[in-house]
Amino acid sequence: MEVKRKIIQIDEELCDGCGHCVPLCAEGAIVIVDGKARLIAEKYCDGLGACLGECPNGALTIVEREAEEFDEEAVEEFQRSKGQDKRPEEASMACGCPSSQIKSFVPPASCQESNEPPVQASAISALCHWPVQIRLVPPGAPFLRGADLLVAADCTPVAYPSFHQDFLKGKVVMVGCPKFDNIQDYIQKFADIFSTADIKGITVVVMEVPCCQGLPIIVEKGMEMAGRKIPTEKVVISARGEVLGREKLAA
Repeated sequence: MEVKRKIIQIDEELCDGCGHCVPLCAEGAIVIVDGKARLIAEKYCDGLGACLGECPNGALTIVEREAEEFDEEAVEEFQRSKGQDKRPEEASMACGCPSSQIKSFVPPASCQESNEPPVQASAISALCHWPVQIRLVPPGAPFLRGADLLVAADCTPVAYPSFHQDFLKGKVVMVGCPKFDNIQDYIQKFADIFSTADIKGITVVVMEVPCCQGLPIIVEKGMEMAGRKIPTEKVVISARGEVLGREKLAA
């Protein structure tokens, strides 16, 4: 079924087949064929545009047109089919997404020692409200009114050891995963919040993996739906818990 929606468009004249966009597509919808990036099927593209930022030639754009409706179940089946020929330890995520790659940062014998918590000046939680999951926070929650909002990919508090002190203190937090949760539900939730809660500022904290890069776009689309422009900062965290970069996004 075709609907009018946003979808990726690839300019073949500009595309040089570098492949930077391929791992950034969490759905695995883009492949390199005959030296050019190709969209396998319209139904595999969610239209969020997480693949846009890494194209060195600007060959990727998001357009709004009649296209086959995004089909999350078809994506899951497609990803499973791609993983059928992998060994069990390699097939944790059939799309081969970097977020599923197994990594060990210390020898197994040292794991227990490395997991001991660091000595901190204060062990008091900076969390000031509940719930925290994007799906569970009601748009009319009183703690959202006039708040500075922290939108965090749910792996970031685990990876970054000073999450409460450096990011959460003084903010209202909403956590979630753009890879496993419903993207359209997220966009609508943020649109409802931005329409009613008078959010003062937004910090979006994501991991370095490609599938996380959709979270700032979800927040941006929520603002567009609400007709709001809110100062936003994006922070990228490495799997080792380091801040890789900060970027002020256009309000």
